[in-house]
Amino acid sequence: MVISVSGIRYWGMAAIAGALLAGAAWSGGRPADGKPSPASPVKTTAQTRLPGYNLDRNAYFGDLHVHTYLSNDAYIFNVRRTPDDAYRFARGEAIGHAGGFNIRLAGGPLDFVAVTDHSEYMSAIREAGKADSPLHALPFSRGLFSTDPAEIQKAFAAFVAGRSAGTLPKEYNDPAIMSRAWKEVQDAAARNNQPGKFTTLVGYEYTSAPGGRNLHRNVIFRTAKVPNLPYSASDSANPEDLWHTMDSWRGKGVEALAIPHNANGSDGLMFDSVRQNGQPIDRAYAELRARNEPLTEITQIKGTSETHPTLSPNDEWSNFEIMETYIGRDLKVTKFAGSYVRRALQDGLLMRDKVGINGFKLGFIGSSDTHNAAPGSVEEPNYFSKVGRTDGTPDLRRSVPPNGARTWEGVQGPDPKAPMVPPAQAWGASGLAGVWAEENSRDAIFAALKRRETFATSGPRIRVRFFASYDFPTGLTQRMDSVRQAYTHGVPMGGDLLPSRGKSPSFLVWAVRDPSSGYLQRAQIVKGWIENGVARERVFDVACSDGLNLDQSTWRCPSNGAKVDLATCQPERFKGDVELKTVWTDPTFNPKQRAFYYVRVLENPSCRWSTWDALRNGTPPSPYMQATIMERAWSSPIWYEPTA
Repeated sequence: MVISVSGIRYWGMAAIAGALLAGAAWSGGRPADGKPSPASPVKTTAQTRLPGYNLDRNAYFGDLHVHTYLSNDAYIFNVRRTPDDAYRFARGEAIGHAGGFNIRLAGGPLDFVAVTDHSEYMSAIREAGKADSPLHALPFSRGLFSTDPAEIQKAFAAFVAGRSAGTLPKEYNDPAIMSRAWKEVQDAAARNNQPGKFTTLVGYEYTSAPGGRNLHRNVIFRTAKVPNLPYSASDSANPEDLWHTMDSWRGKGVEALAIPHNANGSDGLMFDSVRQNGQPIDRAYAELRARNEPLTEITQIKGTSETHPTLSPNDEWSNFEIMETYIGRDLKVTKFAGSYVRRALQDGLLMRDKVGINGFKLGFIGSSDTHNAAPGSVEEPNYFSKVGRTDGTPDLRRSVPPNGARTWEGVQGPDPKAPMVPPAQAWGASGLAGVWAEENSRDAIFAALKRRETFATSGPRIRVRFFASYDFPTGLTQRMDSVRQAYTHGVPMGGDLLPSRGKSPSFLVWAVRDPSSGYLQRAQIVKGWIENGVARERVFDVACSDGLNLDQSTWRCPSNGAKVDLATCQPERFKGDVELKTVWTDPTFNPKQRAFYYVRVLENPSCRWSTWDALRNGTPPSPYMQATIMERAWSSPIWYEPTA
């Protein structure tokens, strides 16, 4: 409940916030009638439980996609910050930026982080910069350390092409170089892990891009027990080979999961309807993929991959931070099916019908993909670039008029509408990973990732709960133990709901704003289902802010009228809610139709990073960029399964 006093919003009950942060443990099992049974929490004794342990689970925020000077594309653009620096930044400390200024999180420390440097030739360019390295004297290396930016770019393009073709000088392929870098990743994670306070997860990026089509994944390990070297796209560019390798690791006690990202840059390849070798998807493929990839990164700086306006023409909010080019190339994406997550979830339902397994049963996280060793650097007013000095100033990001002009009228210089490589003007200050876990530890965070009790945000630390049940207690949203009851009687995000004698399920949706960000405008449920062999989708508004009444004929909330003053970037102060909470029943539910449901929560409009750049520069916002955005959060889906 929210009450207003003199136009200022307060909690109706102080306990609500604490209740939202908690929930009883449940495993996602599949008992009869779809009713879950309580599951064992992370296996600890009372003596070994960490500070903050909560059987009802806490919300933790982190970043599982972070690059440091060990990544060649970061190092070449002047990034010299280490994995240790990345962890310091995540804990709230200031570090130096490649552009020569200091950077720091404004929104406070993160709870967990994985440094995920590119595994392909990891740290090779850094080694080439050392005068005593065999790589340093190679003619191939000279342009990489030129004082001319154009020469550096040309040399780095040759490096990328040689890496893809396997034609780099043999000195670059010295396993000892990767071994040293991989040890640095592990040692930094060990030094900075603070159980109960701050969790580090060992990881790396598998960077496959056949024909420039993005098939990147981050590989995250549960413990410090990891392989001697990462399995990289240099070993095989086919993710199936990565998954088989992960299976072999698992057989040796090395537990890992892979998280694909930037499906939006895959040109239909990430969630294709066939295997990479052109063969049809079969049950073995679906099982292999589902076993190793329970999650996907739905949003990050290089765009949001939830859905595309051409795929979801009836979704008014589908055009959010859309990037329509290949990663690092001025080449347009033309195949949106297979490139966006919502369509992949629909295709997963069809896959389940066809081969008996849903290989696209994907939970959601967000992460940054920062190449500044700066986890969580996705705050719109505090955005300072993605890739070192290449986009480290507003003029390089094209968010201000070029050449010191004070307006956008008749500007001289680069055409602000012309494509950029990289397309910094299309990049968004997004995203973060959220998990619900008993404690802030490697075991608990990894377990939450694996069972898909995760959510994604575009940057704000919005907390989202989502449950489905056939028998929620009456008055659930008013109970002090509502989350406990939801776990006891329902299925949390990431789980399956089985049929229950023809009953229609109800869904608990609950979201709380980030106190450092905007007020919440609406909560929605996105549904996908199969009807007569065809995948369909619909977006339902289910909770409206400001006491507005939901129109159940259209399933839309009326506008709350919230606006932003672009001259100051001050948002509407007295519209929107601190929390949105409801129990909703699907009016279109058909017990025979396989379906998925997930929550999307929208904030009131606020200034985009590019508008903040312009405000600080004293110039108008770029007419070639969106002036405002609606920050948001997404829960992982719940799947309704008509049969066991």
